[in-house]
Amino acid sequence: MNFQTLLQTSDYNFIRTNPRLGQRIILLGVSGSYGYGTNREGSDIDFRGVTLNLPSDLIGLTAFEQFEDRKTDTVIYSFNKLVRLLLDCNPNTIELLGLDPEQYLICNDLGQMLLDHRRLFLSKRAAQSFGHYADAQLRRLQNAIARDTLPQPSREEHIMRSVQHAMEDFNRRNDQSAYGNARLYIDAAETEDLETEIFLDMNYQHYPLRKYSQCMNTLHSVICDYDKIGKRNHKKDDNHLNKHAMHLVRLFMMGIDILEHQEIRTHRGSEDLKLLCSIRNGEYMKDGVLIPAFYEFVSEYEARFAEAESRSTLPENPDREAVGRFVETINRYVVTGEWNHAI
Repeated sequence: MNFQTLLQTSDYNFIRTNPRLGQRIILLGVSGSYGYGTNREGSDIDFRGVTLNLPSDLIGLTAFEQFEDRKTDTVIYSFNKLVRLLLDCNPNTIELLGLDPEQYLICNDLGQMLLDHRRLFLSKRAAQSFGHYADAQLRRLQNAIARDTLPQPSREEHIMRSVQHAMEDFNRRNDQSAYGNARLYIDAAETEDLETEIFLDMNYQHYPLRKYSQCMNTLHSVICDYDKIGKRNHKKDDNHLNKHAMHLVRLFMMGIDILEHQEIRTHRGSEDLKLLCSIRNGEYMKDGVLIPAFYEFVSEYEARFAEAESRSTLPENPDREAVGRFVETINRYVVTGEWNHAI
């Protein structure tokens, strides 16, 4: 697939004509299955990119988050929004910084500067955004497929694991130890129609109410996500389930790379692709259910991810001062009008 030729077609005229895009785009690359290397005949073509904010976005009254063209599955983030997402190690955006060189359709000097500074955004937040997220999605998928056979106490254990991960990530972002402690555990249910359920014991003093609300919303959202499973139509086609299962494993792979090797590898190597494509092609699905072999190797990835997280030398959070200096450098080009001399 010649993406450069495709980009010159009329379907992508918006790249050249939109005043917020054009020469303001500093980075544009392939995304989705073509970015990972899992594409096959008929796969969608997705592009993701970054464009500079206007001076008026930075020191005036205008605002801009992102441009989206649904017809071509193209999303281009403003530089400032991208940075906010990168600080959380958001998988959908940080993967833009880990493509192979030939997968970038646009990469000017400022785009290369962003790539050169990508390690600024790597932190143990990747544990939540990649591994814990993948783990939670796996439990939801398992529940969705086997909801009629999986006992409610087993589902509650799955939810408990996701809630614990969410709590760990909240604690990572907010120093809770200064206020007290909280304990999550499973016991006999008090809620009607449940056998067991999750309970929370909290002992906080002088705890800001806004932080308490954020904490409760974080935990509540996990519970709500699981509860929605029983209210949806689960007769999803096998192709959709296979694709979903493949992406869960890919998230573990990318998360291990970040935590263990401090590198972003979006396009997977041949061995990884062999496994990912076998999942997508249905080799681990039988009669609409993922077979035990799938869960066996996923358990191995979970163990590897947990080990990578525990041994990672990455900081708990990004160095916001260093990121701030980098953002100021890029945006100074915008405000002074020097950006078109730097590309």
